[in-house]
Amino acid sequence: MKLDKLARRFRIDKPAKFKLSDHSPAECCGLSIGKDDAKKLLKDSIEKLAELQERLYAHNRWSVLLVFQAMDAAGKDGAIKHVMSGVNPQGVQVHSFKAPSEEELDHDFLWRIAKALPERGRIGIFNRSHYEEVLTVRIHQEYLARQRLPEALTGKKIWQQRFDDIRAFERHLARNGTLVLKFFLNVSRDEQRKRFLERIDEPAKNWKFSMSDVSERKLWPKYMAAYEEAIRQTSRDDAPWFVIPADNKWFTRLAVAGAVVGAMERLDLAYPTVEGAALTALQEAKEALLAEK
Repeated sequence: MKLDKLARRFRIDKPAKFKLSDHSPAECCGLSIGKDDAKKLLKDSIEKLAELQERLYAHNRWSVLLVFQAMDAAGKDGAIKHVMSGVNPQGVQVHSFKAPSEEELDHDFLWRIAKALPERGRIGIFNRSHYEEVLTVRIHQEYLARQRLPEALTGKKIWQQRFDDIRAFERHLARNGTLVLKFFLNVSRDEQRKRFLERIDEPAKNWKFSMSDVSERKLWPKYMAAYEEAIRQTSRDDAPWFVIPADNKWFTRLAVAGAVVGAMERLDLAYPTVEGAALTALQEAKEALLAEK
C-alpha cells in the first residue's frame, strides 16, 4: 500500500473551496485492516523515515518543519510519538508552544517561532505553533490585549494581516530550503468527549485532563470556523495543510507518516560523493589501517 497516495487525499490543494464540513473525522478511505496489519504498515514507514532522516542529515541542504494543530485530545502527542519513533533523536527538535512568556510578548508574534526553526539537515516538530495567533488568540481576544500592540494596529484587519504575514513567512522558509508540512488532526466532537471521559475514568490519564478543556469545548463552533479560515488562507504549494481524520488513531498515524515520507522522498536527498583528493586520502587511510595487521 502506498501511504503517500493515501495521504495526498487529505492535502488541501484548492484552499479557496475548502470547507471543513466536507472532511469526515472518521474517514478511513475504505481501509479495513487489523491492528497487526496497521502496525506493520506504520513500522515500514518509520523505517523508511529513519533512512530519509539520515540522508537529510548527510545531504545538509534541506531542513524539515512539521506543524501539528488540533483540538484537545485529537492525538497530536501520540501521532508525533509513533510516527517519529524510529528517527535519531539527535536530528529532531520538538517544540510545544504554550502561553507566551513576558519576553516573547515583547516581540512580534513570529519571533519565538523563528527562534525554534530547525537547522539544515534536521527535522523540527511544532506541537501547536504560530497558528495559535489566528486561532486561540482570535477567539480569546484578551490574549491579544496582552501583546501590548499599538491600538491603531489591533483593528478588524489584524487577522487578515496575520494570515498575510504567515504566508510570507512560510514562503520565505520554503525559498530557503525548509520543507514545511502542516497537519490539522480533525477529531469529531463526539470522539473528543469519549477521550475526555477516558482521561477522567483512568487514573493513569487523570493528569492529561484540565477543566479548561471543558470550557474550550463549549467554543467548538468558533474554533471550527477559525480553523477553516486559517487553512483556507494559508494552505499553499510551498506550505500545504493536510486535514487528517483523527477519530481512528491508527489511521491518523498512517496518513501522517505517508505524507512525511512521500514529501521527503521528493526532495531527492543523497549522500555526499567523495571525489578527487578526498577520495585519494580515503584510500590511503584504508591502506594504513589494513597495514596495521
